[in-house]
Amino acid sequence: MRLCAVSVDLDELPNYYAIHGLPEPRGPASTLVYDVAVDRLAALARELSIPLTLFAIGSDLARPEAAARLRAAREGGFEIANHSLDHRYDLVRLGRAEIRRQIAEGARAIERATGAAPVGFRAPGYTITDEVFEVLAELGVAYDSSVFPCPAYWAAKAAAIGLIALRGRTSRSIVDTPRVLASPTRPYRAGRPYWRRGSGLVELPVQVTPGLRLPFFGTSVTLWGPRVARRLARACVGEPLVNLELHGIDVLDAADGLEDLRPHQVDVAVSRDRKLESLRAALGELVSAGYSFVTLREASSAF
Repeated sequence: MRLCAVSVDLDELPNYYAIHGLPEPRGPASTLVYDVAVDRLAALARELSIPLTLFAIGSDLARPEAAARLRAAREGGFEIANHSLDHRYDLVRLGRAEIRRQIAEGARAIERATGAAPVGFRAPGYTITDEVFEVLAELGVAYDSSVFPCPAYWAAKAAAIGLIALRGRTSRSIVDTPRVLASPTRPYRAGRPYWRRGSGLVELPVQVTPGLRLPFFGTSVTLWGPRVARRLARACVGEPLVNLELHGIDVLDAADGLEDLRPHQVDVAVSRDRKLESLRAALGELVSAGYSFVTLREASSAF
């Protein structure tokens, strides 16, 4: 069985400014993901005849334009999954009652906007704990896709948070426990602790390459160009599920109104046409290898 699921976290631009400890953007730049990126992603999916799983943040859907685009995406055949209510990077530190509220209210906001309750969840910043898994089980969530067992990503994230602090700013992002790096890289049922196999919720880890566990996700695919994108995709061939995770910003660039983010977010300097070329290269490699494309909901059922 060779399945590939392409998911997109619809994190609006204020989340990236928060990562870098910058003042929140105002005006059109604050809503570019729903106003621009969603249509670009939908066009790419139609071109390649693949479904997408979109992870939506509940509070973004208070804006009618965002709710309408998400509803249209669902009506177009995409899966809509839950990315929490407010995308709190420190979700795991909020206490059980607030963790439950963030997950449950995020799901309700999505159901109000689209007419269907989500069955999947991804934690902000890929940071999850046993307590979050317990809450997900209590709420009847079918699968999670938060675990990212990637040493290179973990180290880069920790270093970036430290550099931001040295520059006198405070990142809202947090670093996960390094024990996440011991997690399985293929779909599994989470145990306790969650980085071990058990009999709990179905976990669909964000994709890394076998062996070196290099990141195969939106940033690595779009930042380094089509040649590297193909190599990363080729390295994943043979995996029963390739779980390629993107963000809306992966199809945006500085010309979309993000010039002030460009010095802080290196991938913003890459043109959107180059990013789309890289995504086509990676996905084309998987098509050539015989992968069937499914939503994460379908993938969770298969595993």
